[in-house]
Amino acid sequence: MVASKAAQKLSSIASSWPVDPFRPNIQLKNFLVHLSAHPKLTSEAVQATQLLRDNAIQKKYALSAKTLQPASMPRHYERLVEGYERSARGAGRPWWKVFFGVWK
Repeated sequence: MVASKAAQKLSSIASSWPVDPFRPNIQLKNFLVHLSAHPKLTSEAVQATQLLRDNAIQKKYALSAKTLQPASMPRHYERLVEGYERSARGAGRPWWKVFFGVWK
């Protein structure tokens, strides 16, 4: 009975997992759904998946401003996230902005 509760919990976590726009044919959600049917599914695996989904490690071990904004390139990670989000929307930078290193 414990395995079926773990399977139900993992299925509910899988249904709330975000879709990866860069790899539409390989989704972690599909893997988690198939994993929920595994006969040796443990509650620890379900708990680890839930912690991943909730960003528990990121909350527990928060990064300092010094790490997120290094002195050599203070906006590096901010630009990285912006580029990822733009790319997920399908918007790219023109070739001349890439060539000349223009970010905005």
